[in-house]
Amino acid sequence: MESSQTRLLLRNWRDGVADGRDQLIGKLYPELEQIAAARLRREQNSSLSTGDLINDAVLRLVQMERISLADKSHFIALASRMMRHILIDHARLRSSSKRSHRKVELSTQIEDGPRRIDLGALDAALMRLRVLDEELMEIVEMRYFGGMTTADIAEVMGVSKPTVKRRWQVARAWLADALANPIDPD
Repeated sequence: MESSQTRLLLRNWRDGVADGRDQLIGKLYPELEQIAAARLRREQNSSLSTGDLINDAVLRLVQMERISLADKSHFIALASRMMRHILIDHARLRSSSKRSHRKVELSTQIEDGPRRIDLGALDAALMRLRVLDEELMEIVEMRYFGGMTTADIAEVMGVSKPTVKRRWQVARAWLADALANPIDPD
């Protein structure tokens, strides 16, 4: 349940009150920390720390000219999306380096246990999924990158929990197939 203080801080941020923004980020920092830690836990050869990932995501949020946050879940979903983009940018930067590096991979529990997923391949698959069904892609972002619960996603999207569960199953199956059978851009 979202507190009245959180709602007030969100409203203040929307209205351009920097102090409200800073207080909101401070209040929700532990949740952001959990999300960032979960994303980085099994990444190989990454120079990013949990704090780096959070700071970069918050910086991107702060730099947005107009932010329209409906509630706490929406803020967490948006921060999760920013973290996803940061991880993908970081992976691209590392893979474009002239030095020999291993691929930056992220461990996930999408199927029957931990698997290593190449972030570049995952991003390409998510872009394809966005073209087919943007809502499915958003569910993947919120669930996978944001660590959001089915209830949180249902609240953000304005749908029922069973709908989110069904759509999550479809998205997982589609992603598993897309990652197993990537499209060669050449």
